[in-house]
Amino acid sequence: MKNKKVLVISSSPRTGGNSDVLSDNFIKGAKELKHSVEKIQLSKYKINYCKGCEYCQTHSGCCQKDDADSIIKKMISSDVIVIASPLYFYTITAQLKTLIDRCCAKYTKIKNKDFYLILTAADEGSSIFKRAISCVEGFVTDCLDNCQIKKVIKAGGLWHKGEAKDSKYINEAYRLGKNI
Repeated sequence: MKNKKVLVISSSPRTGGNSDVLSDNFIKGAKELKHSVEKIQLSKYKINYCKGCEYCQTHSGCCQKDDADSIIKKMISSDVIVIASPLYFYTITAQLKTLIDRCCAKYTKIKNKDFYLILTAADEGSSIFKRAISCVEGFVTDCLDNCQIKKVIKAGGLWHKGEAKDSKYINEAYRLGKNI
């Protein structure tokens, strides 16, 4: 089995939040199989909103000088991308959506990737995740070349920080990391 380069993008604004905890267990499983793993905590980066200025249409990148370009370069060079997000009002965090929007300048270079989603929510039931999945799926499968979402963890019923540690989802995230 080929060792893969895995990029984990944790979009929770709070370190140690439930999606963050589950992404750490995914990482634990992936590292046991000697995959190379890097985790990015989006809340620690400065990423401006896309201006829609079309600068990237005539240049090799975005006119904004922030942290988005370095993250997107890591996305381009990875084999696997894990996106972890809590749901806020039934969709992904603003931090994650901002990063996705900023991919505009180089999205055609994000190719041949397997994506995994780790989504957490206070509410229970798999239907509450449909808008968040649809948002990421539109980016991954409709905009990127030969990319697919391989698996989604829908971790409902997790309201307070750290509840994921004692949930059934902790082992699911670990096993998923071991099976990429």
